[in-house]
Amino acid sequence: MEDQYESREFRRTRKRKLRVGRVIFTFLTIAFIAGGVYTIVQYNTGKSMAEGNVIDPGSFKGDSIHPSHSTVENYLLLGIDDDGSGKSRTDTMMVLSWDKGEGSMRLISFMRDIYAEIPGYQSYKLNTAYYLGGVQTAKDTITGMFGVPIHHYAIVDFDNFESIVDIAFPKGVEIDVQKEMSEKIGVTLTPGKKRLNGKELLGYARFRADREGDFGRVARQQEVIAALKKEAVRPEMAFKAPKLVGALSGYIQTDLTAKDEVMRAVRLLLNKGAEVETMTVPVEGSYSFKTYRHAGAVIELDTDRNKEAIATFLQMPLN
Repeated sequence: MEDQYESREFRRTRKRKLRVGRVIFTFLTIAFIAGGVYTIVQYNTGKSMAEGNVIDPGSFKGDSIHPSHSTVENYLLLGIDDDGSGKSRTDTMMVLSWDKGEGSMRLISFMRDIYAEIPGYQSYKLNTAYYLGGVQTAKDTITGMFGVPIHHYAIVDFDNFESIVDIAFPKGVEIDVQKEMSEKIGVTLTPGKKRLNGKELLGYARFRADREGDFGRVARQQEVIAALKKEAVRPEMAFKAPKLVGALSGYIQTDLTAKDEVMRAVRLLLNKGAEVETMTVPVEGSYSFKTYRHAGAVIELDTDRNKEAIATFLQMPLN
């Protein structure tokens, strides 16, 4: 009799556990489906915000991943400014080196007035390479001069940059403005820590009407990249990521697929501790200013010295 009672109690306990297990499984399934639907809806919402935006960088073939540095991916980042003719020069030229293995990010800024050997064309300012032959020529110029392998690219028009910032960070991006800035940037910025909207942040990054000139502007561009990353890893950004990636897919031209973009955004958000190390080319003491009739005022540099500095910074050999 006692055995029958214990048997019935065991069966009741087992049924309760099964019911609880089914409830948990059902809940997780619904949550997974809801999360997927939310991601798709938000991605499409973001993408629709960028409809009609067109950037044509031409074809692109990136370098192969080096077997000895399989966790490193280098991204050519270009900020372009259309002069109204339908062709653009690159006002911003950077290479972001992301080591996913060690979780580090290194950012190299290239001065736009570097006197560059442009494959297939006469030597000219570096920012002319994109104008002459699109993203592939810009990539080949940097790789050819400095040996930096480039695996992917991303291009943003400056008008689109404003929209991206306002979508991603509606409360603005915190920047410590060191001086008053207004000349030729379309906004007036006063000294002090403040949160800048898209137009203000772009103006801050483009300002060069002081004694520092282009060197100061490059430093501010690097500061903006670091500030954007700091904002991007805030916990609330995880919910905005699908919509932002959707908008980026329209506002930014890249060789990455939508799936790649989502995965890289997720990795970035999870990689909270990574700081962005920066350097500028040319390095101090490795250049001089010259003027050529066909190119105007340029920065002529010691290529070997800068290549050596880049290799040390990236901690990898350059071909």
